[in-house]
Amino acid sequence: MIESLEWIFSLDSWLTLATLAALEIVLGIDNIILLAILVNKLPAHQRDKTRYLGLMLAMLARIGLLFSLFWIMKLTAPLFNVYLPMIIEDNATLKSTLELMPSEISGRDLVLFFGGLFLIIKPMLEIVEQLKMHHGEAHHTSTSSKFWIIIAQIILLDIVFSLDSVITAVGIANNLQIMVIAIIIAVAVMLFASKPIADFVETYPSIKILALAFLIMVGVVLVAESVDLHIDKAYIYVAMIFSLVVEILNIISSKKIEHFKPKEK
Repeated sequence: MIESLEWIFSLDSWLTLATLAALEIVLGIDNIILLAILVNKLPAHQRDKTRYLGLMLAMLARIGLLFSLFWIMKLTAPLFNVYLPMIIEDNATLKSTLELMPSEISGRDLVLFFGGLFLIIKPMLEIVEQLKMHHGEAHHTSTSSKFWIIIAQIILLDIVFSLDSVITAVGIANNLQIMVIAIIIAVAVMLFASKPIADFVETYPSIKILALAFLIMVGVVLVAESVDLHIDKAYIYVAMIFSLVVEILNIISSKKIEHFKPKEK
């Protein structure tokens, strides 16, 4: 049954839409970085096509998740337990002991675990490939097969990245239309921002390595969250911004030194 459009006349609904759109955009930062790195592996004439097609298909997949609300919420139901070492503090004796404690694993946790594992392995392989390229050892893959492989990676990783935001959206808004519009707004921003970011990453190899390191950290956070070890992503974003600012200053400094360097006759 199609939901009513009465929310259009509600200020609270518009505030909810703005909050959800901002949330989707912020949580999409790591997605944009990965998209930039993946797309730059293709020939120049295929990059825009891959970027737009990948994001549009990813948007449809994300909206599909929203329409599977009951299935998504069931992902949080525990499937089995694993025992993890945890530090237990005794307030009476002020002593700490290391004990094995049960941790409930759900379908969502499995998605986060394998998605995080992929985000750890994939950037590491990319870094190795970058080092090989510097030594003239780069290998070539069929352009057509690489195109569809990258499209598939964009869609699958978008689902992994958006799983938490979709579950959060369900908790914030009770209107499916608002959630769908928020996703469309976020993808539109990603379409606008992805090309400049991709060009910037491709121009400066050091920035690309930094971005790959950031994705590895995001992967570690996802794996940790899958076993209920919560790491605030704010720490990673702050570290990434600080490293990015330092690297940009280094690039500017190098350009100025090169500019004022006396030319050899």
